Amino acid sequence: MSRLDFTDPATLAALTDMLKAAGVDGLEITTPDTQVKLVVSSSGKAVIPSKAASAEPTSAATVKAPIAGLFHLAPPADREVFPRRVSADAVVGFIRIGHVLVPVIAGRAGLVTGQLAEQDALVGFGDPLFEIELHS
Repeated sequence: MSRLDFTDPATLAALTDMLKAAGVDGLEITTPDTQVKLVVSSSGKAVIPSKAASAEPTSAATVKAPIAGLFHLAPPADREVFPRRVSADAVVGFIRIGHVLVPVIAGRAGLVTGQLAEQDALVGFGDPLFEIELHS
């Protein structure tokens, strides 16, 4: 199997089209020499995540499973009591598929107020895992 060229716009466009067709909102690929993160916006416009967050909560959201598998909390969350503050790129859990751990990313900065899936529970793609109070 040949290696994909992640610097090729045609390859990235094809991957984006496949994500849209599959109803997937993002993909992150890391190799020893490359890291690619594709995010598909429901509006069809480019989304640039903001790193800044104010102290004012604006709404609530749910962190969902990026793939089907067994749910695991991310350390040190497995020992922490909710609520807890997280950044948008914080790993809040993992989905285990065999020997592979797929990280569950918060996706937004805010306050994780609750865990919706039990440790070691079988979860499906898009199943709610955490409640998060978002900050603008």
